[in-house]
Amino acid sequence: MSTSRRKFLKTAVAGCAVASLPLTAFKTLSPAEAKASIGNDKVRWVFLVDIQKCVGCGFCVKACKSENEIPYNVPVTRTWVERYVITKDGKSHIDTPHGGRDGYTDPTIREQDINPDDITKAFFLPKLCNQCQNPACVQVCPVGATYQTLDGVVLVDKKWCIGCGYCVMACPYGARFFHPVDKVADKCTFCYHRINKGLKSACVQACSFGARLMGNLKDPDDPVTHTIMTQRVGILKDEYGTKPQVYYIGLDERVR
Repeated sequence: MSTSRRKFLKTAVAGCAVASLPLTAFKTLSPAEAKASIGNDKVRWVFLVDIQKCVGCGFCVKACKSENEIPYNVPVTRTWVERYVITKDGKSHIDTPHGGRDGYTDPTIREQDINPDDITKAFFLPKLCNQCQNPACVQVCPVGATYQTLDGVVLVDKKWCIGCGYCVMACPYGARFFHPVDKVADKCTFCYHRINKGLKSACVQACSFGARLMGNLKDPDDPVTHTIMTQRVGILKDEYGTKPQVYYIGLDERVR
């Protein structure tokens, strides 16, 4: 075979190989895919709430609003505290005025006076984004503005969010809302900007009773991890399969 013929066949084979490739040999990453490498894969941030220690003071809600620039008098919060009062007739009376921001000094619940003698149980329940292992909000975002970091925290790229609201509807925990100023989706981030500097999240720091704690689930020596692994803890709405990463001590079966 002559040199020119071998050269011709080599060129032809190379051309066929190129033709068999997909139309594009590269992939343009969405913001969510590009930012999925952010964070530390040796860390899995988790949150632990001890319901038995929460007194419903609302300091955590105030601290969160201040730290994350959530307008104080607008009825949206990244974290909130619900009051549960269970009466002898088996009914659950639940309220969260202003997200529990101002504490619970009024015994009236939803304009209803409850006789203290009829109460069988009462407690406060702090809630926040569950930073799910399988976050529905990430799955439904059509533009990749919502993404999950390597250390498990779900964040929102405010510059990329188009405000469609799909994530707000998809969250089974009601943890998302529209920021009244930014006009995009917003939610708790575990104070990602603080914990990455070795600081506590604002709500954890504000809680004087130790009802709110954060830890690294991948560190067996972390006190929070030890508690989760050795004590009876619960999660909210397990039936959705999102694998929430906010754990509760003392969770009552009547909690919604």
